[in-house]
Amino acid sequence: MNRIKSKRLRRIAEYILITIGSIIYGATTALLIDPNNIAPGGLTGLAIVLNRVVPMGTGMWFLIMNIPILILSIWKFGIRFTISTIYATAVISWVTDICTNFFSGYIIHDVFLGASFGSAALGIAIGLIFKCHATTGGTDVIIKLLRIKYPHIKTGVLYLLTDIVVLLIAGIVFGDFAASLYSFMSVMVTSYVLDLVLYGRDEAKLIYIISDRPDEITKRLLEELDIGATHVFAKGAYSGEDKKVIMCAIKKRLSPLAEDIVRDEDPNAFMIISSASEIYGEGYKSYFDERI
Repeated sequence: MNRIKSKRLRRIAEYILITIGSIIYGATTALLIDPNNIAPGGLTGLAIVLNRVVPMGTGMWFLIMNIPILILSIWKFGIRFTISTIYATAVISWVTDICTNFFSGYIIHDVFLGASFGSAALGIAIGLIFKCHATTGGTDVIIKLLRIKYPHIKTGVLYLLTDIVVLLIAGIVFGDFAASLYSFMSVMVTSYVLDLVLYGRDEAKLIYIISDRPDEITKRLLEELDIGATHVFAKGAYSGEDKKVIMCAIKKRLSPLAEDIVRDEDPNAFMIISSASEIYGEGYKSYFDERI
């Protein structure tokens, strides 16, 4: 009984976040993106472009174009997943047109602010919705399908690739090269913020240390930086000597401190530092987190 109640409460919380994300998305589109002729890619960008060709609410265009994609979503992901997406799509469409019609006095006519702050807000909104196992419809469904087939490619990168065509169409319709550049800037900002919301700033450094003082260095790493370390036993190819290699994953901000410890203990140590974009385990991501 408690499990059912907990599941129900979690679902309610998800819908609250979906609603917040959808409101942010729709309001941002109406007040910052659309009035500044910025096409942020995807169906939202197409809806803005079509609004210039056939005057009809951008939100309504967004809803109409989503219908076939939502049918595809039902087929591929099932009705449970698609209900959330239908809800998000409807709220975005409604909020976009409501804000356009009733809050016109708050529209910001500044292309730079639209492309920067507006795009960042879109990235946050999409990230919130994605985290609740829904999408904003449109190319989000296509992105979700591509993520299943190509899980090694991050969501933001896939958005960037699928938005290029929309940017080209927008440039032709607007007849303004500067608008196209701002639209491209918008896509880049949204892509970056989206990855930040979905994956967090979990970039880390992977360090290998080969030293004649491995135990002393390991002790200081554990005590002073409170990080884990692993000893990998190896043999020098030239000397034939047995070596105890220290391997550790460390947060980016702690990397310079680790370098100082190695330098203090053994100035002649051989150290390799590389970037690690995704790490699973204690202190980092959970193995059980859904790959978004």
